[in-house]
Amino acid sequence: MPTVSVKRDLLFRALGRTYTDEEFDELCFEFGLELDEITSEKEIISKEQGNEKAQGASDVVLYKIDVPANRYDLLCLEGLVRGLQVFKERIKTPVYKRVMPNGEIQKLIITEETAKIRPYAVAAVLRNIKFTKDRYDSFIELQEKLHQNICRKRALVAIGTHDLDTLSGPFTYTAKKPSDIKFKPLNKTKEYTACELMNMYKTDNHLKHYLHIIENKPLYPVIYDSNGVVLSMPPIINGEIGDHCKAKIVLDTIVTTFSEYCENQFTVEAAEVVFPNGKLHTFPELAYRKELVRADLINKKVGIRETPENLAKLLTRMCLKSQVIGDGNQIEIEIPPTRADIIHACDIIEDAAIAYGYNNIQMTLPKTYTIANQFPLNKLTELLRHDMAAAGFTEALTFALCSQEDIADKLGLDISATKAVHISNPKTAEFQVSDKKAKTYEDVGARNYRHLCAVYYNKNPGFEIIHGLLDRVMQLLDVPPGEKKGGYVIKASEGLSGSELDSFLRNLALSVVREVWKLIQLIITLIPGNSADIGV
Repeated sequence: MPTVSVKRDLLFRALGRTYTDEEFDELCFEFGLELDEITSEKEIISKEQGNEKAQGASDVVLYKIDVPANRYDLLCLEGLVRGLQVFKERIKTPVYKRVMPNGEIQKLIITEETAKIRPYAVAAVLRNIKFTKDRYDSFIELQEKLHQNICRKRALVAIGTHDLDTLSGPFTYTAKKPSDIKFKPLNKTKEYTACELMNMYKTDNHLKHYLHIIENKPLYPVIYDSNGVVLSMPPIINGEIGDHCKAKIVLDTIVTTFSEYCENQFTVEAAEVVFPNGKLHTFPELAYRKELVRADLINKKVGIRETPENLAKLLTRMCLKSQVIGDGNQIEIEIPPTRADIIHACDIIEDAAIAYGYNNIQMTLPKTYTIANQFPLNKLTELLRHDMAAAGFTEALTFALCSQEDIADKLGLDISATKAVHISNPKTAEFQVSDKKAKTYEDVGARNYRHLCAVYYNKNPGFEIIHGLLDRVMQLLDVPPGEKKGGYVIKASEGLSGSELDSFLRNLALSVVREVWKLIQLIITLIPGNSADIGV
């Protein structure tokens, strides 16, 4: 969970009242948050670097608040205050509007050169915004929280903000050779080429983590204004977009959060993005949508008995404006652009439960009579998990879906050779394909397979390590060694054709644990490391 640090006095001033530490802790719990720590800048430095380094640091009290990872709208002081004020029914949920400029609309033109690097970009204008130092610090802090969270350390999205008074549109998002890019970055007194900047930032504690994203690319993305002034070099110096869907979420989050400081509150000036194919898109979208959920479904899932009117009121307190419609059991919920976390009905039900209060839900016994018993496959998995850890291995679980880059580019393979199942309209670039083969069965049945794969990597091959682990697992499963005994054998996979390997694996059926273990497979492929793969 992301942790947001806010100044206590600044927070209380924005909320319009003061709280004791216990009262604010209770308020956070009611709203689904957690007050993790009460500290100060001086105390933090003292703990990390010693009392001498902490001399002269600020004594201002800081609240460190844990925020759910998908609540991007709560990652700064402004978002927290707005959410809490709506929750306590002190203010109504703001209505965010996209407005067109009085004059010519600002344009961001994307050239074809960027298509193979970071092909997407979005833009918007916060017109006549007023920043104090605290507001500006919060603005920068939100960008960094988004970079670490939804932006995946700038790999998917990188954010750039600029003073429009010092620039002249239209803006161009293009790509050039590193040696052809020259500009003076912030807090520097001379111009650098992109190559020089990359070398310089290798020692920068903040930026060095992002260099690998474009370091080995033949062209670097760069943004110019109409006068040729460099705005940024994404994703190193500020940045632009690698994932279009997440980019729109990030843009909506930033502009809605800080539009309250604009001369016309909660209005955002539109900007136009011109893509290489000539298509025009206007951002931000600030899209509202409506969902329908039955009141009896919410009551059933949460375990409460509330009227549809009360449920609508609870949801409205969570910034989800709701009303009862139709037969009196339907609740229409308006999802604002700030709530990108609301995807399914279950997300709405969760917010209703938070607003109702988990401590207020009465504990009841299930009406069905069942005798609980652990699923045999899960039981075996849990037992093996402990022994694998005892052998010195660290557990890692993989997603069912992954990116094309994970199973093709990073392995030096062509995506067509992987026979992966492609998602027709993936939500994000991280989950585009499944590396499992899709099969259609005439009978309606589900199959649950488990695979145990162990990898050992070191300067030396370490065959005895992976061999010993396999022997230990077989010993735990009471599977004897030797092909004649119906047990297991080890054969090198190098040089075997696909058909020979398949035949070898088919002959390793285990009769001892037939109900669970169907197949054993040992493939030693990593040089100088080794691996074992066991199928369940």
